[in-house]
Amino acid sequence: MTSLAEESLLLKKTVILAIFSAVAVVLSLVESMIPLGSFMVPGAKLGLANIMILTCLYFLNGRDTFLLVMLKTLLSAMILGTFSMFLFSLFGAMLSFVVMYGLMKISGKRLSLIGISVAGGIAHNIGQLAAAGIVIDSLNIFYYLPVLMIAGVATGIVVGIAVRYLTNALGHMKMFAAFKPDLY
Repeated sequence: MTSLAEESLLLKKTVILAIFSAVAVVLSLVESMIPLGSFMVPGAKLGLANIMILTCLYFLNGRDTFLLVMLKTLLSAMILGTFSMFLFSLFGAMLSFVVMYGLMKISGKRLSLIGISVAGGIAHNIGQLAAAGIVIDSLNIFYYLPVLMIAGVATGIVVGIAVRYLTNALGHMKMFAAFKPDLY
């Protein structure tokens, strides 16, 4: 039997995941309306939904963040795209999640949220190129990697800065007091 305090904490975590999922999907929708490919790097995106993914990693745990990644990827693909979009998003999101989670666990406070975000942005692009390589059955697509790495660094910095401000603001809220991170 669980205590009232445990049930309250589980309810708070569920509410946080629901809110983070909704915000991540809305950020994906907003991002889909911004035509970056026409004047920047074709295929590059800002990765705004990653603000919520990294914020979730900061406050909650890997299992909860994995759930958020899956919800965001599935819901965004169902609203916005096709199976191929889902496949590319899934590969990118999973690799990005694994890299960011691993870096947070390994580095403790030695690596900033901006650094972790940059690594996640680069990993996301590598994951998407891997999916494209599978679809077109060619590794030649990886010639595009240097360009996407530059885009991943740039967007990773922007997302990391946003996460730093968001985690600071949320950290002052009573609802997040129970989820103070051990490492950050």
